[in-house]
Amino acid sequence: MSTKDSIPDHTGDSTAGVPASERPADGLSSESRLANRYGAPKPGLSARTKIVLGSLAAAAAVGAVVFMAIPSGAGTLTSKDVGFTIPDATSAVVDFNVTKPAEATVDCAVQVLSDSYAVVGWKTVRIPPSEDPTVSLSTSVRTDSLGVTGGVNACWIVEQDS
Repeated sequence: MSTKDSIPDHTGDSTAGVPASERPADGLSSESRLANRYGAPKPGLSARTKIVLGSLAAAAAVGAVVFMAIPSGAGTLTSKDVGFTIPDATSAVVDFNVTKPAEATVDCAVQVLSDSYAVVGWKTVRIPPSEDPTVSLSTSVRTDSLGVTGGVNACWIVEQDS
């Protein structure tokens, strides 16, 4: 029997059976050293706080869906390409419909594209107020080279000066 086995350890050290090379010099555990260096970990959110935040996020999502679903009072503005003809390399005729508020003046950008999708012709067409909200139009567009397709690029409501 060795003397080390017969002598009880009364120091209260929990590292008595651990070799000295593996024991920290200060006797602190790794959790204690991390807490001393970086501060104690912050507590997480309570269950009540998580429920409140989740409810607020759900209410905001429902509100956004309702807001997007309600039509605006300004009316809708849409265009639809009906057809086109390419009589020669210097012109094209584009047929289209525009649905707009009856009292609104609208400008539409009509374009003609080449086979490489380059814009070879462009024209802005003004549509005055009318009784019918849907207007059918046909416009001739001059082109720089042979076009292969034509249509409306965009339409917008023109603000009238009072």
